[in-house]
Amino acid sequence: MTTDVHQHIWPPEFLALLRSRTAPPRLDGWTLHLPGEPPYAVDPADHDIAARTRLARTDGLDLALVSLSSPLGIEYLPPAEAAPLLTAFHDGALDLPAPFGVWASACLSAPEPDTEALRRELARGCVGLQLPATALLDAAGWDRCAPLLDIAAEHDKPLFVHPGAAPTLPQLPLGGAPIPPPPQADAARPLSTAQPTAPAWWPALVPYVQQLHASWFAFRAFGRPRHPDLRVCFAALAGLAPLHGERLVARGGGRDRGRVDYRAFYETSSYGTRAVDALVRAVGIDVVVSGSDRPYAAPVLPDLGADAAVHALRHANPARLLGPTKGARP
Repeated sequence: MTTDVHQHIWPPEFLALLRSRTAPPRLDGWTLHLPGEPPYAVDPADHDIAARTRLARTDGLDLALVSLSSPLGIEYLPPAEAAPLLTAFHDGALDLPAPFGVWASACLSAPEPDTEALRRELARGCVGLQLPATALLDAAGWDRCAPLLDIAAEHDKPLFVHPGAAPTLPQLPLGGAPIPPPPQADAARPLSTAQPTAPAWWPALVPYVQQLHASWFAFRAFGRPRHPDLRVCFAALAGLAPLHGERLVARGGGRDRGRVDYRAFYETSSYGTRAVDALVRAVGIDVVVSGSDRPYAAPVLPDLGADAAVHALRHANPARLLGPTKGARP
């Protein structure tokens, strides 16, 4: 089964709720507003279900897994705001035609994670749980999310770690020098009409990668000991964190270097042959899975020198990540 484990589609009701909001995350027509990123012009075709279905078929996919866009920050909205958005996403995504499957998401702003909501979405057919990397940056994060991870393990479903919301950037008044945000500003509300100083690619290259680095090392130190059998997949090759093995050894943390964790997978979106080849040399090919992050990036098939390698990335490895059901809906 040819699989892309990382795509995004916003169903119609989810789009309508984003447009109804007066604070980020919100849509103004087709312009997306987030606290930590510049306004983003959304292409309507990116969320046209018929067009995306045709595109998935053109890509030769038997299964394309869609997930909530965690950089929107919906998981951390107050529960009363997050709940209708999560419901609209899950309902709409689970109604998508083949070849689409769905990662479940969870509200993380409540005092305790809603494990029953996750049970319900997994029972409805979600292939596993997606969490933002910002929820898993340290021991406290892995501990707080443990009830959700236990539910995923109980259902023999994997975890997908995706970049979360970018922090609010310093602001630049027109014609002036950068100024800090107002004291005690609410990160979920617009700070001003000033323009962010960083270029448009900044969130994807700096905070997203930093989040993935931290969550991967936190997984090694705290997550894996607590959840020894959980299958975990890190988006974007975990920001290439596994390539720091030599530095890890030099700093005293690499006693198990050379031992491959066959339940920890790495998805390829936004990276090409050189990065994928380097990661394969660090962790082996058996734990690398193909993902594109459509519509934000096009799929790339790395040239690893053999058709068997592409088969591993697109067929065999995703099947092992997804477990016995291989992403099939009930």
